[in-house]
Amino acid sequence: MADRTTVVGKVQEIAGRVASSEGLEVVDVQLLGGGGSRVLRIYIDKPQGVTHADCEFMSLNVGTILDVEDVIPGGRYTLEVSSPGVERKLTRPQEYERFLGHKVKVILREAVEGQKHWAGTLKSFGEGLITLEPAPGKSIQFPIDQVERANLKFEW
Repeated sequence: MADRTTVVGKVQEIAGRVASSEGLEVVDVQLLGGGGSRVLRIYIDKPQGVTHADCEFMSLNVGTILDVEDVIPGGRYTLEVSSPGVERKLTRPQEYERFLGHKVKVILREAVEGQKHWAGTLKSFGEGLITLEPAPGKSIQFPIDQVERANLKFEW
């Protein structure tokens, strides 16, 4: 039986092909649970925001390909397609470029100025370096490969 990483990779490839035909981007693919209660979750996005119709399109088209090519071994699973939400994860360089000026939360692998957890405005991204403004007039800089986890920070 194929391992989870291989299956997720194959799903990402298929979902990516289907998504690009509609101007959508696959943000993340997760295969959760086991046995008959497995959930395959695909997160999609596009600059103007994801609609219910986008999710339906992806679900129908990706689901059909997965079933025809028997990508998910062992039969039963639930396919969920949704947008990444307001506090979406940032993983790829182009996501940092796209969300310049937005508030972000970052957890670093190694401390910068004595701390690993930072929140602030994403000021710039270039040549692998992220500049974050945790407070007006103060900025910190760190390489993208130092990021353990990063996501948008939604403010009410």
